[in-house]
Amino acid sequence: MSDRHKKLQNFKNACDRLDEGIKRYDEKDDMYRDGLIQRFEFTFELAWKTLKSIFEDEGLMGLNSPKTVLREAYAAGLIVDEELWLNMLNDRNSTVHIYDEKMSIEICNNIINKYADEFRKLLRAVEMR
Repeated sequence: MSDRHKKLQNFKNACDRLDEGIKRYDEKDDMYRDGLIQRFEFTFELAWKTLKSIFEDEGLMGLNSPKTVLREAYAAGLIVDEELWLNMLNDRNSTVHIYDEKMSIEICNNIINKYADEFRKLLRAVEMR
């Protein structure tokens, strides 16, 4: 199995685990909230690293940060809503500094209502590429 296919399979598995976290999510339970955020973090990491691997397979080198990879993915038509993905990146970066319940609930709401669907759209797009 190539590195690209391995990353794609890992990304698919992460999406499945994120969906499982969403089904079990309880806003009032810190443990489930923290677990959902953790699953979002590793799903996001696998998303951009899968994209990076695809671009490298296609000969596009030098995309070393999530932001540059996301911009290239938008230009290549693999993601449609660049602003949403950049917001996702900001939320991923913010999770390191979450100290209040309100912010973590807001990020969880974004995961449930916006980000999970975007991960699935990306998964379909890269599987067809």
